Amino acid sequence: LNEVQNYGPERKIEFLHGTTTLAFKFQHGVIVAVDSRATAGAYIASQTVKKVIEINPYLLGTMAGGAADCSFWERLLARQCRVYELRNKERISVAAASKLLANMVYQYKGMGLSMGTMVCGWDKTGPGLYYVDSEGNRVCGDLFAVGSGSMYAYGIVDSGLKQKDLTVEEACDLGRRAIYQATYRDAYSGGQVNLYHVHSEGWNRVSQSDVLMLHQQYQAEKA
Repeated sequence: LNEVQNYGPERKIEFLHGTTTLAFKFQHGVIVAVDSRATAGAYIASQTVKKVIEINPYLLGTMAGGAADCSFWERLLARQCRVYELRNKERISVAAASKLLANMVYQYKGMGLSMGTMVCGWDKTGPGLYYVDSEGNRVCGDLFAVGSGSMYAYGIVDSGLKQKDLTVEEACDLGRRAIYQATYRDAYSGGQVNLYHVHSEGWNRVSQSDVLMLHQQYQAEKA
């Protein structure tokens, strides 16, 4: 009862996080794979959430944390990227787009935002992948997984990336298996596996796979 009645000005919303988002670079671009389950504690609010924000034809952002925060800030980023393009007559780089997002959310540091996003894309320098969170942190890397199921996804991808020169099909299968494994072990991840490939011609949506169908497929392969 005390928890419910505590409405002081310093009271912050306690977010209940549950998701798995993954992105990694390989020889032919960036693979982005996410689940589609939204949870509110033990309650499954939705199984069909779109956790990839299509910023522009060459840039993608992922959602982890508060869905409203991620959606709002990444849609705002999409507008800022378009303004940059109109002013400078060229596409914004992945590094600049991620820096824009980090600068915008840093102004609200400590105010209760909940966001852990990956900005993925292709520019003049090649593939780019950055992690940005609601504290204004910004990190460049080759592999990131965010959410309650991220440890399970890391376990699959770390072993798969040891093989050099992955083909596009192999990289897609690796991302799909990683998210499936996370949904299998993490109760807060599930629904469908949405898979994207970012390359020199932009991004394309590779597949949308139901995790139950994937489970049956992978179990049949083991038999």
